Amino acid sequence: MPLGLMYSTHSMHPFFGMAFMIIAWIVQLVIAYFVYKDAKEQKMSAPLWFILVIIPMYGFLLAILYVIIREVRMPIETQKTPVDILKARFAKGEITVEEYEKGKDVLMK
Repeated sequence: MPLGLMYSTHSMHPFFGMAFMIIAWIVQLVIAYFVYKDAKEQKMSAPLWFILVIIPMYGFLLAILYVIIREVRMPIETQKTPVDILKARFAKGEITVEEYEKGKDVLMK
């Protein structure tokens, strides 16, 4: 077998390997950005997840792990303040305007 045919199917120009690495890294950075934003909204450690997702070779696996953890994790419920509860009761029509104003005055003191 001629030497040129043997190497022609297995050799690639070095540019293609470098271009693939750059594209993969850019995709990884975009994924890391979205993971960071979501982790911040979920009140998880956003900088840590960003760093984990940009780790070469393992970042894509860690991004999948993040999605699994996010889906399994219980959502964080925000604590309602007494004023929020009062507003909700007023919006539902459970209390009158006078009761709402009186309750708001008492709670704001």
